[in-house]
Amino acid sequence: MNFNLIDIYHHMGFFARCIAYTLLAFALASLVVFFERLLFFVRTKASDRSFAARAGRMLESRQHQQFVIEASKAPASSLAKLLGGGVKAYLAREEAPRGKLGSVELTRRELERLHERITAEVRRGMSVLASVGSVAPFVGLLGTVVGIIESFAGIAKTGSGGLGAVSAGISEALVVTALGLLVAIPAVLMFNLLSTRADALLLSLDLARREFMDHLEDAHGTASAPVRHEGALAMGVERTARAEGLDVRPA
Repeated sequence: MNFNLIDIYHHMGFFARCIAYTLLAFALASLVVFFERLLFFVRTKASDRSFAARAGRMLESRQHQQFVIEASKAPASSLAKLLGGGVKAYLAREEAPRGKLGSVELTRRELERLHERITAEVRRGMSVLASVGSVAPFVGLLGTVVGIIESFAGIAKTGSGGLGAVSAGISEALVVTALGLLVAIPAVLMFNLLSTRADALLLSLDLARREFMDHLEDAHGTASAPVRHEGALAMGVERTARAEGLDVRPA
């Protein structure tokens, strides 16, 4: 029997075809998630670059309200979501102080919540790639085992044996395993690529958030807090942008 995929497909049993269709569905889901996430990272980086350029100038000129407005206009920017939400929470507490927690502590907690939401958004769908990479080989192996069982069951019915009697069925069954590996290997590679990008983005945002809070606390610990606060916000944006290779220095 020649190695012809079309002939092998036509000789496959019902169960083997179901396994093959399942693996093809896995492959399609992996490709959809990969390109959607890749587009997400490209759009996020471009949006961060655009927002950071405007944010640097607004913070230098102390336009806090305008900063929040511009951040709401950049829904694709992780930088805008993080720092925009932090500035909004800080301004809300400064304008209407209440409770025992100060504006700095509330801003810290809000930034932590925002960072967690951004983390979930950045990693959305990547569990599909991880699942396909780990499950697809076993699904293919299941098809192979069932195919071999069917081959030996056919021998038992006819009463004739030999390599020629089972070689066709075994080769068809092994194709399913090969298909499972062909689906799993790219899924693992795509998962590793996206994980690297996600980790780099989240690490840069986390470091920027911590540096931002350090400077904000330092600004509130001095007599010239309102003036130092502006520099702290600007420095936080600049550190975030530098971590992503952006330039936010005012023109």
